[in-house]
Amino acid sequence: MSSQYSDFGESEPRKTALLAPTPDSKPYPRPKLSPDQEAKYKTLLSEATSWPIITCDNDISKSGPITSRERAWLTRECLLRYLRATKWSIDEAVKRIQATLAWRREYGLDDLTPEFLSPEQETGKQIILGYDKLGRPCQYLSPGRQNTDPSPRQIQHLFYMLERMIDMMPPGVESLVLMINFRPSKERQDTTIPVSMAREILSLLQSHYPERLGMVLMINVHWIIRAFLKVISVFMDPTTRDKFKFDDDTAQHVPIEQLWSDDWPGQLNFEYEHKVYWPALNKECKQRREGSAARWLAAGGVVGESEEYLAGGANVSVTGYHFDNGNNNPSGTEKSAGLAMLGERGELVEAEAKTAETA
Repeated sequence: MSSQYSDFGESEPRKTALLAPTPDSKPYPRPKLSPDQEAKYKTLLSEATSWPIITCDNDISKSGPITSRERAWLTRECLLRYLRATKWSIDEAVKRIQATLAWRREYGLDDLTPEFLSPEQETGKQIILGYDKLGRPCQYLSPGRQNTDPSPRQIQHLFYMLERMIDMMPPGVESLVLMINFRPSKERQDTTIPVSMAREILSLLQSHYPERLGMVLMINVHWIIRAFLKVISVFMDPTTRDKFKFDDDTAQHVPIEQLWSDDWPGQLNFEYEHKVYWPALNKECKQRREGSAARWLAAGGVVGESEEYLAGGANVSVTGYHFDNGNNNPSGTEKSAGLAMLGERGELVEAEAKTAETA
């Protein structure tokens, strides 16, 4: 029977992303902070709450007041990820968070559109599909499906998809899983990427996505790929390096009903069809961002909000606000406000605004 969890037993291949992990796939409980860690978090929270502007040293024209979208990004869990990544150094965490905020502006991360990146996605070389046994979203990378030459847009495509994986994270989940199949194709025998590009990607991941990478599972890793990975491993920190697993039993990590059957030992019958998958994924992710933004605004729009609350896993904000709106679905007004905050006002919202004007 087809569901949001799997398509086990279906003869027709699934063509859209799974929307949730299996019911028994859950993240480990978050460890409780020590008194010292809680004190450092509160100090960092106070610091981040006071930031009036974002300074972009590499593109001064993009410097300016901090936006609601950026304040919403500064969740409790976000601040804690940077604290852990800097071994609980408040000063280092401040520097890295501010550097990430500047990079996101300079890179135009929130301005990337599905239409602009669609040519990169046409062959399904990157697919967000299913969740592992800890509820972490899985992204399949298939270098053999590469359809474009190395370019800045290729890297933009990768980080756009990482952001969509974050959209797809269920409550309580903070990291993701990359599933890389190095099998060559008739169209693409060389499944490596330039070392310079790999180095840039690793640098950006380690600098601006601390503790987001949960695991990297790789199959069909022939000796050329192993040599390539050995070269780029010198650019990885030890923690990142330990997350790479070669030709491991992926079924130990991902429920077989959510594990793709294409080269992987799973039972999920999936077929990539760009005109179906791409709009459906972006629609789902946009709706999740709308809901998160609406919940953030409803609770007062504070820095340090809980990601559990924003994702709908809890109805009580860190401010004590109780979110309860008809099965916890944001109203049209709340969605409109959320879209406005995100800068993603669609036709529906514009129509609602026109209706309000003429009422």
